[in-house]
Amino acid sequence: MDRPERINQHWSMDCVSDSLYNGRRFRVLTVVDDLSRECPVLEVDHSLTGKRVTKVLERIALTRGLPEAITVDNGPEFISKALDLWAFDNNVKLRFIQPGKPTQNAYIESFNGKFRDECLNDNVFVNLHSAQKIIETWRLDYNSERPHSSLNGLAPTEFARIFEKEQKTEKPKLKLVLLKG
Repeated sequence: MDRPERINQHWSMDCVSDSLYNGRRFRVLTVVDDLSRECPVLEVDHSLTGKRVTKVLERIALTRGLPEAITVDNGPEFISKALDLWAFDNNVKLRFIQPGKPTQNAYIESFNGKFRDECLNDNVFVNLHSAQKIIETWRLDYNSERPHSSLNGLAPTEFARIFEKEQKTEKPKLKLVLLKG
C-alpha cells in the first residue's frame, strides 16, 4: 500500500452490512481519507448500487473535492459500469484489491472494525431512519472527538486542520506516526 502524503490524495471505500430490529438487512458505504482518517460519509440504505455510490461521491466532491485514487474491493457496487464511468469522467483511479485479501485495504478495514465495535454492535436499530441518525452521530463523533494514535492523539478533523495549515508554512512541525519508516 502506498502511504498518502496529502489529504484527499487517497481514499478507501467498502460496504458493511447489519440488520434492523425486525431482521431486515441494511448496508453502509464507508469512505475514509487514508491520511487524515476522516470519514466524509457513512451512507446507510437497504441497497447500495454502483450508481448510488457515484451519487454519494458527487455529494462529497461538493464540499471536499475528490481524491486521486480510491482503493476498493471487488464488490458489485465497485465493479459496476456506473462507478467505472464516473471514475474515468472524474479522473479518479480505482485501485482494486485482490479477492480475499482485505489487508490490501487496511485503512478501511481498520475503520470498519472500529465502526462495528463502537457503533453497529452497541446499538439496536429500530428502522432505517434511526440507523441513519445513530450512524451519522457516531461519524461526527469519530471525526471530531475520537483521538487516534496514528494521528499523534488528535481527532481526524483536528489533524486535518493542523496538517493543512502546516503545509502552507515552510517548516511543518506535525509528524505522523503513519508516515514514519
